[in-house]
Amino acid sequence: MHKTIFITGSTDGIGKLAAIKLAREGHQLIVHGRNSKKTEAVVSEIQDTTGNKKISGFTTDLSDLHAVKRLADQVHGQLSGIDVLINNAGVFNSKQLVTKDHLDMRMTVNYLAPFVLTHGLLPLIKKSETPRIINLSSAAQSPVSMAVLRGEKQVFEQSSYAQSKLALTMWSFYLAKKHPYIGVIAVNPGSLLDTNMVREAYGRSWSSADKGANILFDLASDHAYDGITGKYFDNDRGSFGKAHADAYNQQAVENLIKTTEAIRKELGV
Repeated sequence: MHKTIFITGSTDGIGKLAAIKLAREGHQLIVHGRNSKKTEAVVSEIQDTTGNKKISGFTTDLSDLHAVKRLADQVHGQLSGIDVLINNAGVFNSKQLVTKDHLDMRMTVNYLAPFVLTHGLLPLIKKSETPRIINLSSAAQSPVSMAVLRGEKQVFEQSSYAQSKLALTMWSFYLAKKHPYIGVIAVNPGSLLDTNMVREAYGRSWSSADKGANILFDLASDHAYDGITGKYFDNDRGSFGKAHADAYNQQAVENLIKTTEAIRKELGV
């Protein structure tokens, strides 16, 4: 059965590769990027490459949480339902350390934007018979500072990146408990995959980007993952595994969600 699949950050890297693989299988794909010309070009490229015309695109800067909320509203106006949401977009290096709302750039794009977008799209996701949410975590996970999350303290890029990925994983487990009929999986797609983000950050890679694209393809479309939720897939090992201990710490998760909701309320998103 063909699905409607929305992938953020899918004009490049593993998001784009996964979109192409899924399009070849006949699924309806919604790609997303932050540059309108590039997004339009990728939509055309995927259509031409795969022969699948059920490809559309949206352009939004995920560092702007108000724009993220508008994106969710726009999607509501064009889609009747979503079977799979892949929160793939992420940032490591950035010329801007903070957003216009004075929040950490990596915390915003890697965690807060997926939180706001998913919340806005839940009514569409709930319409699916087999809904899935796939959140791109990382092997790099470290305890989340509420001061960093609130934009009150700045830390080095590696630290805020690792904190943002643990925050995403903690929220994934929370979401799975709150909505048990939705399959929610946090996934480390693989360490140092050959993508622009990794090359810019580290200047080297360990594995092909296809490794990450393949696991996104499988998690989105393979019936083997039906009914699986609230788990962390470690693609470095090729199996489900344990995330950071804080992801299973109820008090830490509650503090994270409470702070996140306070930020949403303050910003009106």
